[in-house]
Amino acid sequence: MHLLAATPGTVDEGREPVDLGQTPADLVVISAADTELALLSAARAEHPSPPSLRLANLAHLRHPMSADMHLDACATKSRLVVARLLGGAGYWPYGLEQYAARLREAGVPFAALPGDDREDSELRGLSTVPEADYDGLWARLVEGGPENARGFLDHVRAMLDGAERPAPARPLLRAGLYWPGTGIADIAALRAAWTPGAPVVPVVFYRALLQGAGLAPIDELARALQREELNPMPVLVASLKDPLSAATLEGLFRADPPEAIVNCTAFAVGSAGSGGSVNPLAAPSANEAPVFQAILSGGDEHAWENGKNGLSPRDIAMNVALPEIDGRILSRAVSFKAEAFYDQDAQCPVAAYRPRGDRIAFAAALAASWTRLRRTPAAERRVALVLANYPNRDGRLANGVGLDTPAATADALRNLAEAGYAVEGAPADGAGLMRQLMAGPTNWLPDRARRAGGEALPLASYLDNYSSLPAEVRRLVEDRWGPPESDPFLDEAGFKLSIRRFGNVAVCVQPARGYNIDPAETHHSPDLAPPHNYLAFYFWLRNLWGAHAIAHMGKHGNLEWLPGKAVALSETCLPEAALGPIPHIYPFIVNDPGE
Repeated sequence: MHLLAATPGTVDEGREPVDLGQTPADLVVISAADTELALLSAARAEHPSPPSLRLANLAHLRHPMSADMHLDACATKSRLVVARLLGGAGYWPYGLEQYAARLREAGVPFAALPGDDREDSELRGLSTVPEADYDGLWARLVEGGPENARGFLDHVRAMLDGAERPAPARPLLRAGLYWPGTGIADIAALRAAWTPGAPVVPVVFYRALLQGAGLAPIDELARALQREELNPMPVLVASLKDPLSAATLEGLFRADPPEAIVNCTAFAVGSAGSGGSVNPLAAPSANEAPVFQAILSGGDEHAWENGKNGLSPRDIAMNVALPEIDGRILSRAVSFKAEAFYDQDAQCPVAAYRPRGDRIAFAAALAASWTRLRRTPAAERRVALVLANYPNRDGRLANGVGLDTPAATADALRNLAEAGYAVEGAPADGAGLMRQLMAGPTNWLPDRARRAGGEALPLASYLDNYSSLPAEVRRLVEDRWGPPESDPFLDEAGFKLSIRRFGNVAVCVQPARGYNIDPAETHHSPDLAPPHNYLAFYFWLRNLWGAHAIAHMGKHGNLEWLPGKAVALSETCLPEAALGPIPHIYPFIVNDPGE
């Protein structure tokens, strides 16, 4: 049998014993919540005369040998032990039984507290501290927050010294406004920091982050949104299903209508089957603002950075699959659980949500792009409709199983014109659209040079955009395709692109994954980097032409098959390198289980 060291931010199933290596202290606190351990660690560091403290993650004590070792070396020789159990006695059966029995035998006071605010008579019956102290300690941990954490240590000190107990726990708001550096705030404080007239973007997060010293990602998100000239409105909630939280959001939204919402809570409000609760982020007061799901991942940043899946199955379920039921738009993973430091005094590695700066910047830029789209009058918006082409022959232009893509695109042009978009010279039907596209350059390389029309991205413009990509991305492209100057789609005018403009709407043919390759074997290849012409196409749309939004039509294109993670992309993922933080709409057939 192996003996492991404790690792923060991980889930230990108790398969192997863990030696915490702790010595006795005035107070031992066992909790399954990393945020609670971080909060108490911070409170001890700021306290003028704290009791000596040991902090232990309950996940590291699930193996019977782990619990026995900790009891022998630390708990039975300490002065007070507090265990907080979410899920009751059944969550930690062996450990709870042994701690209750052996601490009673050793004469060490023991408080087995519920992990939430619901009474648990079984846990109370196993505890040996006075009822008033039990309730006082429990209330402070339930309310949470820095002030109550300091009060928790004050209460323990009074118990150990036989002194008068401090004032009761101070209730923490179930829902309300927050501001970095200030804490709980009112709308006047936020407005004083806002840019007059800028779009308001609420950042909705769990109250538990305030309770447990986990606010670093929220602070960084607020600052990043301000750098994008947006007005962040950080709002803490108990849950989106909580009536008081929903009412608080409604009142705030009515006073300052949002133009985009960044949501950091997990799961869904609605239900795929029965409809579920009313979603406050989709209520009339939410002003039809798009809702972006920013992920506070419970996983390890190193595993995310070096893996292909992006997120663990648990993160995908909580932060990707279920939020889709509410219609949220997936943004990025903006923080990860990691060891922030080792608390020498508490003899415990302290885990916390560590913000990922470049992902936070991307999430803010994405929200800013959607507010830009919203604020731009329809007649001034530039929209690209991108048609798939697989294989690369002209006979396969605009293919889409279950969809007449040319007809659908012609219909989209008519609808955009009726909605006030500046559409000029649009063809009457799909056949006319295809004639115009095929008259210009396509992905069919043999006679491409003889075709007129299309658009061109000058080499100098391409190099400016290309140089801004991460070095790892440039290496992947050049290792496969060589330098930009060697691309066969480049001529003296620049990269020739299959783009046909109809006023402020461009209809385009998506570039091929490469040239002189077998398209049947490479279209879905997750390892094939795109050639320079491919990147030039998206650079032209985003940066030279200034598209406000891109829609990919048909089923399916090849952007989603480029090298990179399956979900929660990084800056070195090729789909992000090509598309960037631009509003992206992908109409897709819904009744095809195979897709």
